[in-house]
Amino acid sequence: MAADMEQRYQERLNRYVTALRNGKADRVPIRPFVAEFVGRYAGFTCQELAHDYELAFEAARKCAADFDWDAVVANMVYVWTGLTQAIGLRYYGVPGIDVPPDTGFQYREPEEAKAWMRPDEYDALIDDPTGFLFNVWLPRVSADVVAPGEPATFRNNLSFLKGGMAMMSYFFSFPGQAERLRRESGTAPAIAGILKAPLDIIADKLRGYEGLVSDLLTQPDKVLAACEALAPHLAHVALAGADPDGNVPVGFWMHRSCVPFIMQEHFDRLFWPTLKPIIEELWLKGHQTLFYAEGNWDAHLESFAELPDQSIVYHVDQGDIFRCHEALGSKFCISGGLPNYLLAYGTPEEVRAYCRKIIEGVAQDGGYIMDASAIIQNDAKVENVQAMTEAAREYGVYSQSGPAPARPESPEVKGLAGWPEKGGAAPGVCVPWEVKRQELGAISGDEGLVKRVWESNEGWAYMYVWHCLLSF
Repeated sequence: MAADMEQRYQERLNRYVTALRNGKADRVPIRPFVAEFVGRYAGFTCQELAHDYELAFEAARKCAADFDWDAVVANMVYVWTGLTQAIGLRYYGVPGIDVPPDTGFQYREPEEAKAWMRPDEYDALIDDPTGFLFNVWLPRVSADVVAPGEPATFRNNLSFLKGGMAMMSYFFSFPGQAERLRRESGTAPAIAGILKAPLDIIADKLRGYEGLVSDLLTQPDKVLAACEALAPHLAHVALAGADPDGNVPVGFWMHRSCVPFIMQEHFDRLFWPTLKPIIEELWLKGHQTLFYAEGNWDAHLESFAELPDQSIVYHVDQGDIFRCHEALGSKFCISGGLPNYLLAYGTPEEVRAYCRKIIEGVAQDGGYIMDASAIIQNDAKVENVQAMTEAAREYGVYSQSGPAPARPESPEVKGLAGWPEKGGAAPGVCVPWEVKRQELGAISGDEGLVKRVWESNEGWAYMYVWHCLLSF
């Protein structure tokens, strides 16, 4: 039985990777990005999924096994509110506390006057991004953390202790979940790592959307410099969590930087020039990036087509999947496109018909992955998710298939080589070794050993604050 399940896993992983590389396997792979739907199916409330990640893991495993999907995310209900409570983060509405227990967690954006970063603080962010997060941002977004110079408190100390231990416990549980999915249902992993664009980070967690659009008009040069300062750090975090085998892509969540949320000139001048080098850097290091294009990014397809062949996978939400396929399908794999409203309000027959339309329109030459347009939440009907699964199996079979295409010869890309140097500690470090070395004085033993261990421990603290910003 174990050998049969491993064979199933290898077949599914190969099917998924072949599609990711824009090739044609035996059939269209099924990789639903399911979130609160897993709770609806497994009998858990949104509060249980969000506040106890072991229950969320269990629900994901049940769905993967029962629906027999090719690939899933280990926990698509990614924000563990037990962790956000441990840190004291202010910007989440927690199911069962701030919102009803069967409502998904909510992000609560502050009003512009109380944004987590003030309009006159760009220089501080640019000069030392990591220092700014610890010294300015974290004391504002946490109800417990105090700013430097203020009296230390018991709750302040607990926030770092509990938050750090909780984050380590949560992240270290993912390999075990992946192994159980592999062993129990032969299910492949869908993504690895996390990335957000510099401009989206400013809009999401620093200035807020209203603050950002004001700054785009009043101080665009500062916004650009801040994006340039953030880019190497965001790339570092993405690479730290990427699949070491280079099979599955880094998850890139695209939020607020498309027309009409920003103007095209701001996309051209600020968003794309500070994102494109990150994507190239990941590709140079052997990793694809999944562009999870939330909303409608059709106005920017020509820009995305500038990237090297196979370097991205493009997921379609509100965009026109047939237009996206025409613009990008010769270079990149496409996924998604099945409207979520059909899963919530349609009939199984309507879902099947739409899936067939997509497969016949964009999947005939391979390079397509079946999924809903957006993350599947608890309004989706079980029978409609089942219809999506069955339709992919029925209509998505290829008469001829081949192995995953080899990585193509790509045009030369620079990635982040020669990127403008900003102030503060380098990515991966909070207090540079050069500073600590001066504090230690004479070292009679192996200095290289001391440096290596110091920088390793620095990396844990660095990842803590950057994952607070990116993941929670």
